[in-house]
Amino acid sequence: MLQAAMLKVIQDAGEGVLVLLDDVEPAEFQRSRLTRQEVLRLLRLMADTLLALPCATRQAMPEIDWGSWRSVQHGLGSAALDADELGWDAAHGLVPATLTWLRVYRRSEPALFDFKP
Repeated sequence: MLQAAMLKVIQDAGEGVLVLLDDVEPAEFQRSRLTRQEVLRLLRLMADTLLALPCATRQAMPEIDWGSWRSVQHGLGSAALDADELGWDAAHGLVPATLTWLRVYRRSEPALFDFKP
């Protein structure tokens, strides 16, 4: 199913963010243009993919903070907001929480993650 592939993309992107920022301090994040750009790219991918999930899938996962992901999506596309600060905050709060909930849903709602038709 398409949603299973989308959930895999979200999981992989989130894990990528966590790996990139493992043991990275805020000042180091600010100095590292390549790491910053990749983290922001992965966060955009997560936000865009999460918000593109079918409505029924989103409703089946009410603990995901959909409003915050909409804010991340909007904020990363806005020149008026500090994308680096938003990215740092999302990477340290929203990403771990989302990945945790995806693990919970994988156990409680395995059909959402099933690639079989």
